[in-house]
Amino acid sequence: MADLLWDDVECFFAPDLMGSLPDVRVPGVSWEDWQEVLDLVAEQGWQCQYSEGETVLPVPRAEAVLSRPAGAECPNLRVWPAADVLAISRFHADDEVDFDVDLRELQGQDRLDVFCGFLREIGRRLGKRVLMYPEGRYGHPVLGYDPEADRVVLLAEPLVR
Repeated sequence: MADLLWDDVECFFAPDLMGSLPDVRVPGVSWEDWQEVLDLVAEQGWQCQYSEGETVLPVPRAEAVLSRPAGAECPNLRVWPAADVLAISRFHADDEVDFDVDLRELQGQDRLDVFCGFLREIGRRLGKRVLMYPEGRYGHPVLGYDPEADRVVLLAEPLVR
């Protein structure tokens, strides 16, 4: 059974309302949690690519990425939980797992199910909430994985267009 139904959440996946790159965040993490996410990506067999600037490198340990000196090339971890569904982490903070997703890739029930599965796997692994915010607006998440419910739930009222 689907965590969310497309008809109920379609407004949260409209780039003109939400921005095209909403932010997915897991607050209150440690570098060990970051490592759990990297391990999960490998265990799930999700295609991924790590780079620093323009240089593609093997995926390092989380501690190495998070302890890079100020001014170092920007790290990027690109993860494809399914073909044509990309999540990008830039390791912005050591206390918060972050991903950007492209709403144009998350249209329809099938893609929503992939996205919810991605959030659910991360949330289960960490035992934490995984939250999606409109692009650049962190006041209130619109949906997220709830560990108590063990599913992705709505956290805001749907927008009326």
